[in-house]
Amino acid sequence: MNTWLRQNKVAMWLLTVLRFYVGFQWIHGGWGKLTGGFDATGFLTNAITLSTGDKPVVKAAWAGFLQHFALPNVELFNILVPVGEFLVGLGLILGTFTTVAALMGMVMNFAFLFSGTISTNPYLILLEIFIVVAGANAGRIGLDRWVLPYLKAHVFKHHPKHDGGTPTAPAPDHRAA
Repeated sequence: MNTWLRQNKVAMWLLTVLRFYVGFQWIHGGWGKLTGGFDATGFLTNAITLSTGDKPVVKAAWAGFLQHFALPNVELFNILVPVGEFLVGLGLILGTFTTVAALMGMVMNFAFLFSGTISTNPYLILLEIFIVVAGANAGRIGLDRWVLPYLKAHVFKHHPKHDGGTPTAPAPDHRAA
């Protein structure tokens, strides 16, 4: 299955359709928040509330993060969430940094799930897993077709970890001291 997702041309086309669908979900959500105004205060407060009672939906550790970091920095989250959603969608639709976009989408989906919101998050995570496992094949019909080879040739060409070899120690200096 891995080989098929990573190398097959039929998989490449199916992944493109999948990318567009997931990307549209993200870009639609992000654009709505960017243009309609967004305030995460109510969402964060509700998630903290869901961590109490006999059967808490939100785990105490996550609620602690929300209460002591996210809520006091809600203005930052009011920017990060809509911009992040929009950029994930844009990356997936354009096929640019496809794997990173899908991973960041998964991070946000998990954060929403941890906060007690089910919605479409489990479905999107499942679809994003296929995109991540497929690697470069998921973005081959997209800008990754040109971006990834360019980065490999120009940015990572001198980095020992990316040129296929093992890093070597510098030659000893045999000059007399």
